[in-house]
Formats: sequence, C-alpha cells, structure tokens
Amino acid sequence: MKRIFLLKGLDCPNCSAKIEKEVGELDGVQSSVVNLMKQTLTINVTPAAANTIASQIETIVHSHEPGVEVQEETIIPVTKSYLLKGLDCPNCSAKIEKEVGELDGVQSSVVNLMKQTLTINVAPVAANTIASQIETIVHSHEPDVEVSEIAQEYYIPAKKQDSNTSYNNEDKKLTIRLAIGAAIYGIGMALTVFAKVPLPVELVFLIVSYIILGGDVVWQAVRNISKGRVFDEHFLMSVSTIGAFVIGEYPEAVAVMLFYQVGEFFQSLAVERSRKSISDLMDIRPDCATVRRNGELITISPESVAIGEIIIVKPGEKIPLDGVVLDGDSMLDTRALTGESVPRSVHKGDEALSGCMNQTGVLTIKTTKVFGESTASKIIDLVENASSRKAPTENFITTFARYYTPVVVILAAILAILPPILLGGGWTEWIRRGFVFLVVSCPCALVISIPLTFFGGIGAASKRGVLVKGSNYLEALNNVSIIVFDKTGTLTKGVFNVTDILPANGFSKEQVLEYAVQAESFSNHPIAKSILSAYGKEIDQSVISDYKEISGYGISAMAGKKKVYAGNTKLMDSEHVEYTACEKVGTKVYVAVDGQYAGCILITDEVKPDSKKAISDLKHIGVEKTVMLTGDDEKIGKAVAEELQLDEYYAQLFPDQKVEKVELLDSKKRQGSKLAFVGDGINDAPVLARADVGIAMGGLGSDAAIEAADVVLMTDEPSKLVDAIEVAKATKQIVMQNIVIALGIKSVFLILGALGIAGMWEAVFGDVGVTIIAVLNAMRILKK
Repeated sequence: MKRIFLLKGLDCPNCSAKIEKEVGELDGVQSSVVNLMKQTLTINVTPAAANTIASQIETIVHSHEPGVEVQEETIIPVTKSYLLKGLDCPNCSAKIEKEVGELDGVQSSVVNLMKQTLTINVAPVAANTIASQIETIVHSHEPDVEVSEIAQEYYIPAKKQDSNTSYNNEDKKLTIRLAIGAAIYGIGMALTVFAKVPLPVELVFLIVSYIILGGDVVWQAVRNISKGRVFDEHFLMSVSTIGAFVIGEYPEAVAVMLFYQVGEFFQSLAVERSRKSISDLMDIRPDCATVRRNGELITISPESVAIGEIIIVKPGEKIPLDGVVLDGDSMLDTRALTGESVPRSVHKGDEALSGCMNQTGVLTIKTTKVFGESTASKIIDLVENASSRKAPTENFITTFARYYTPVVVILAAILAILPPILLGGGWTEWIRRGFVFLVVSCPCALVISIPLTFFGGIGAASKRGVLVKGSNYLEALNNVSIIVFDKTGTLTKGVFNVTDILPANGFSKEQVLEYAVQAESFSNHPIAKSILSAYGKEIDQSVISDYKEISGYGISAMAGKKKVYAGNTKLMDSEHVEYTACEKVGTKVYVAVDGQYAGCILITDEVKPDSKKAISDLKHIGVEKTVMLTGDDEKIGKAVAEELQLDEYYAQLFPDQKVEKVELLDSKKRQGSKLAFVGDGINDAPVLARADVGIAMGGLGSDAAIEAADVVLMTDEPSKLVDAIEVAKATKQIVMQNIVIALGIKSVFLILGALGIAGMWEAVFGDVGVTIIAVLNAMRILKK
C-alpha cells in the first residue's frame, strides 16, 4: 500500500535523511522517500503493518523535529451528480446505488428516486472515466433511462494558500526567541563588564538566556538519547555547552548555543528560499477550467474535465489542459515550460499546452488529455519529485556524517581524558580542549549545504527549460565524455520537403508521387507526411489494403490491384526489384509497382540553426567525443557530420543497431566517465534507456520524451544541452567548494583546539560560521 504523509514545517536536509532511513527500517515498510521540496514522506507498506505505521512515523519524525506537524494526505473527492431521466424502479435504484458505490475510486453513492439523480463522491483520478461506467451500470438495469451529468454547481477555485505562511510564522517565533535570548545575554555581559556585578547575578542572566536559546536543543538531545540515538548535532551542542558551564566558561557556553541557533535559522531560510524559487517557477498549475457544456460556460476543477471537451481560455488565463485550438489566435507565454522569454503564436489547428499563459486573444480548445496526463501536471510532478533521487555525493555525505560524528566524540573524549592521565593534572584545560573539539567537529555545514546545492541546481536547470529527474543525473552530467546524437529531429529540424522526383521505366513524376502517397497514406512518419504534403490532394484510402509497415525498410500496400513498395534500398533488395541508385544527397524513397521500379523521390531535411554552435560549445566545456547515429544513408550522414564537425557518425542503422553502437561506444569511454544519448524521445526509448544519461530533446508535450529520459530539454534546441551541463558543472563546483571549505576550516580548528590555541569563540566560527558560509555559497546556484 502506498501512503503519503505531509511533514509540515520540515526544512532540515539532515533530519530528512535520518527520517527517511529510520522509517525505511520499520517492519513492513518496503520503501521510504522524504521529499524536502513537497515536505512529504511517501512509503510503500504491507497491509499487515498499515494500521500502526502512522503512530510509528510520528514518533520518528518528532524525535528529530518536534515542531513538525505530521498528517496523512487525503485526496479530496470530486462530487458529481447525474440525472437518471425515466428512473422509476425502487429495486433498480438500490442496485444502481450499490454497484456504482463499488466502482474503483467511488467513496459514496446515493440515488434519489424522487429527483431521479445519482450523486457520487469520486477520487479525481477516476472522475474523468466514471461517466461511462455509470451509464453501463444504469443501462444494465434500466435500458431506457437517459443518463446525463448535472452541471448546476459551478466550481469556485479555493483561494491559494501561501505555502510559506506557516514557515514565516515559525521564523517570526524563532526570531523573537533569539532576540530575547540574545538581549538577556547582552545585558548580562554588559553588567559583568561595566558594572562588575557578582558572579551569581551574571549566572542568572546567562542561565536564563541559555534556557531560552538552547532549552529545545538540550531537550531534543535527552529525548534522542532515551531512544538510543546519541550521536547527532543536538548531543554535540548540549554536551559541549553544558561542559563549558561546568568548567567555568559561562559566556562562551551561551554564545555557542546562540550562534548554533542563528546557523539553524539561516539554514531554515535557505531551504525556504530554494523551495520558493522552485515553487514560483512551477506556478503553472491552473486553478480552474471554463468548459462549454450544454451550451453554457461553467467553471470547474481541471481534474473534472474529460478528453474531447471544449474549454475557453481568455487573455491572462493559464491553459488548464493540453488540447488543439479550434478557434482563435493568440500569443502564449511558455516561459515556465521552456525557459524562453519570447512568446509563441498559436492559431486554429495548433497544439496548445497546459501551463502556458494566454496573452492576447480568446482561444477555444478541444482537450486531448485529462489533467493528470497533461504537460503542466507531468512537469510539476517531475520537478517536485526530483529531490527524491539523490546524487552519490549526497549519499556519501549522509553516510560520512553517520560515522564521522561518533568518531569525533570518541576523539574528544580521548583528548579530554588521556593527556591528564598520561601527563598528570591539567584536567580543566584538557576538558576545555575536548569541548572545543566537539563544537568544531559538528558536521552541519556538510549535511545541510550539499543537499541544498543539488536542490537549487535542479531549480536553476528548470528555469532554463531543462528538467532533470534527480540530483543523481545532475551529478552524472558532470562526467559526460561522449555524447551520442540521433540525427532527425535532434540535430536537424525533422521537417522534410520533397525536392525532386526521378521517374524510371516509363512512369511519370505524377504517377511515382501518387503511388508513393497511396503506400504512405496511413503512416505518421515525418517522411510520409512530407510526401503527402507534396501531393496536396485528397486520397481515396478505400482502395488501399494489405498495408504493412516494415521497420527499417519501408512500406508495402495494395493500391487497388497493384502491389506498391515504398522505402529504402534494403526494401528494394529484399523484394528483388532492379532499381537505379540515386546519387544525390538526401533521403531517398524508392517506389516499385508490381515488382517494377517506378522511380525515386528525393527528400531533404534541414540542419537546426544552433546545432553547429552547440557541438562547438560542448567540446569547449570538456566533452571529448560527439557522435551521430542515423537510419539515413551514408551520404546524408556524412554531409551532416561534416557540416557540424562531429567526431564520428554511423549511418543506415536499424533501431536495434543504434543500441549496439551505443554499447560499443560505451565500452570505449574513459573509465569513470559517462555516455549520454540525445534523441527525440519518441523512437529512441531503447537507446535512451541504455545510455548512462538519456536526454530527450524537444520534450514539450511529448509523453514519450518525459517518460523515457533522465533529462528532458523542453525545446528542440541542441544548445539547451550546453545549458544543462553548465548548470551541472556549476552545481558540482559549489558542492566541492563546500566540502573543501567545511573540512578544511574544521581540520585547522580541530588541530588548534587540540593544541589549546583555539578556544570556544574560535570553535563557534569553526562550526556555525562555516555552516553559514557553506549555506550562502550553496544559494549561489539559484543565481547561476
């Protein structure tokens, strides 16, 4: 069973990792994923453990984050009403009510015989398909009853809640607490320095400020210890500060706790800012849809709109679902989907994608997808769930912190106890050094800043129209040494035009084109579409029979009583047709009628304007080899490869041969490096899956692209690939900087602390100062 819990107020990457791990270890839990972006915990749990899992999860969450509110997500059902015109049988009404209530997704079902209505509460995922199921059930009992949906209650979109309101309130509370604690601490210190108050008075101020500032930290440490979780940052802070009190370093003890809380406050703000950056970017979810039903315009939830319904989109409104424009002309702002600031125009017959903002004209759109399958919904889901796929560096840091903390606690204990025993005396000084060692060693800087950087990197890539499905793929892009491209639709426009017809054996150009059109009339391939476009007339498909599409060869069909073949040289050879090979550069479609060669149609494709620059830029940023794979003939492959200055190309490949070539190239790559394949995501799914990093080009509106690839470039520009790698490199650069900064500075202060040179104030900088530096450095990725 899949269960989703909302962890309201969760903003600590380190705690998130611990919660995810500990929940995953519970009996019956098969998988556990915490999504810091959505503040959710998603688990797969066996039915036997399902009843007790909620309380166990709440216990684990509160052991790390007592202030986080845990509640299970519930799906708000959609209420739908149907008129059952002609229903007058109480027995049948009861049966209909019962059977509809047993349908998947239906939570309640009520038939009102007086009003002749059926009212149901149904899950949004089932809402769009429920009508046909209801009609089937009703007609199985009452064949003459007319079923129609009632649209009397209009949908009023709920006012959007500010996702950051609760956090702002918590931040205000924490700010007030820090201000009060800091003020009391400051007054105590001022009285001590200037008024020379006695020690008991000073201690009153310092202890009160310590309780205000660090009471929650100490209490959390006690709770964790009682549950067997000793080595964490709460324990380190509590032991070191209480120890500082014990050895008489009272001001330093309070200062350590004050600055630790300041560091936690900065961390919270940084996570919120990253989350808000992505949330603002992904604010493409439509609030409502205006649908034309029974001649009226009604406003309903987008989840309630079925495929084939007519929606109206006014200027200034988001397009709620994918569809085709039936009427109207407008300019669409696609920035949230593609990262492009230039609007694109749409006219009658064009595709309109959900998430785009309609700018100028009123559009009438026929929907082609339900909301859950629409572009906006898929992109939102992709970006929100990207943080659940962690990079190797993230996993390493989490594991490192798990072992690092106990080790430094043991070293601190050895530093505090062993020298006095061996050297004799000096217990206070060595204990002080041990506590300094503890404060400096806290791994907050790493466990906070590393996930935060990857989190921000995914958001920065999304702003450029590059969807990365996980930080593991973002990190993998750093190590790409070989990039393999599909040709058609990736490096070239994929817009084919018939440029020449070469008839043979007494056939005319018109006849060759007409036979080719008859063979290609059922195909959706770009080459087939170009031939149909060149013909430009109505096609009588009733005369076409025995149609067969032969992958990698072409098409065979019966046109009336004539057997027509249209395809490449392999098709001609396999059917033993004698033909004259065309020597011109371009895609060739050879046509044969009843075994006799009729002629050749020459089709050319155009290279994209930025393909050459993209290849050049990729080499400039460190890609070692660029390769092109194509099913076209040798001459076309060579011409395109030379024009774009590619390192290698392979032509005349079947789909399965492309996989073989990728495997061959993969075996030759430099050790530790990655191979990326870039395709259109429609015909290249096997190769995308086989590559280390599968990259779908032109994924805007392409289901196959979004499903098959690890990285989706939302436009069809190859230059977006350069953007993706640049963001990945910037992310990794900041990650490595933070690792070096954190470990480097901490190492220095650990040594200085052990030698007695560094005191508690230096320790504060070694911990909290380094954490703040690392967090601020991590935030730079959002500006990249």
